[in-house]
Amino acid sequence: MNQEIRDKYEVVIGLEVHAQLQTESKIFAADAASFGASPNTHISPITLGHPGTLPKLNKRAVEFAMKMGLACNSKITENQYFDRKNYFYPDLPKGYQITQDKTPICMGGGVHVKLSTGEKTVRFHHIHLEEDAGKSLHTDGSSDSLLDYNRAGTPLIEMVTEPEIKSAEEAATFMTEVRKLVRYLGICDGNMEEGSLRCDVNISVMPVGSKVFGTKVEIKNMNSMRFIQKAIEYEIVRQIDAVENNEKIIQETRSFDPASGRTSGMREKETMNDYRYFPEPDLVPLVISEEWLSSVKAQMPALPWELFEKFTKQYGLPEYDAQVLTDSREIAEYFDATCQFTKNYKAVSNWIMGTVKSYLNDHNLEISQLSIQPEQLAKLIQLIDDGKVSNSTASQQIFPEMLADNSKTPLQIAEAKNLIQQSNSDTLQALIDEVLAKNPAKVKEYKNGKKGLLSMFMGEIMKKTKGSADPKVTTALLQSTLEKM
Repeated sequence: MNQEIRDKYEVVIGLEVHAQLQTESKIFAADAASFGASPNTHISPITLGHPGTLPKLNKRAVEFAMKMGLACNSKITENQYFDRKNYFYPDLPKGYQITQDKTPICMGGGVHVKLSTGEKTVRFHHIHLEEDAGKSLHTDGSSDSLLDYNRAGTPLIEMVTEPEIKSAEEAATFMTEVRKLVRYLGICDGNMEEGSLRCDVNISVMPVGSKVFGTKVEIKNMNSMRFIQKAIEYEIVRQIDAVENNEKIIQETRSFDPASGRTSGMREKETMNDYRYFPEPDLVPLVISEEWLSSVKAQMPALPWELFEKFTKQYGLPEYDAQVLTDSREIAEYFDATCQFTKNYKAVSNWIMGTVKSYLNDHNLEISQLSIQPEQLAKLIQLIDDGKVSNSTASQQIFPEMLADNSKTPLQIAEAKNLIQQSNSDTLQALIDEVLAKNPAKVKEYKNGKKGLLSMFMGEIMKKTKGSADPKVTTALLQSTLEKM
């Protein structure tokens, strides 16, 4: 698209983010809420909405929603009730969804994002609790649809942003931060491929400076950061082209095809009246007492931005290190735990971002599966700081041994493999004298200005000690000896 035309329009984006809560059971029934079971094995008369069945609210789901609100500085609604949202799709067994329309559990708040253009807080209009629908499955070569109700009744929070996101980059960055946050809180696994975190994108365009939003189009069930960006970028161009050509934009629901990179119409978008909301008569009102709210606050973990500040201010890390380490709660906690056993915080950061993460990536492991405990890693760093082993020896020879047998300390491994660096000046001086005596021509070249030969001399000394000579001590003695010759 011509940039001049693109610059005439302002993009308005709002997201509706759905996060499946990691409770053991469903929000209104005792059926298991786990993913991956055989179709229609996690269902009961309550999930299927049989006559005479009554829902019962899952307390843990409420507390998970409260945690998200507290993390986002939202206001927790004291008095709430649930509503019925009526619509008739095959994957909705009751013919309605139990949700919160008039009294969402959280109001306001937002998530801070860092963009290429600066920083901002993307605000929430509200966060509400509801139940998920089932899943329609379409097999190749068949005109029939299969229905799996295992997901029906799984607890969700829906996080509805204000319509203030301005670009595809901002939308994807916001979703990245939301995924990080729900994982930190332990309320959702954030697995977008499995659909436990997904979003609907509401997007419109309007002339720059206009006070009236354009016609809103919704793109449903986006479950990939890359697809979110591509769908938004395509839809921006599609809508601007339509406005430029005086074509009417229909308020509709669209789907995104990753293969073509295009969106396509599914159905015209329902209005609020079409859902015929009314209070759920089978559930009593929900009251959040001050005592209950205080107990949930007491369970809150350290959040990413709090750890970022701790790592940069208390531990003196560069912002880049702190950002990488706080991308994952587990890695941040491992780093923090290791720092309780050493003061060399930068070395801990380097080891975790380097050798440790390389090992985890190569073996497709999480840091929780690492056999080396924080105290052991700190002891390995201490060996290096004490000059007993070099960094390369520690990473290439001791670290693998620690992984294979974590019952041995780094020092025990180093001693058993004869890896302790020689730092005895008399022993090293004798070796230096021997090497220099065997290379008089090279010594003369060095004295005549060929200083690069220093590494050759060091290499010969390292060969004689099988790499166990302390590089710092040896280099200082070698230079001193050469200067005196």
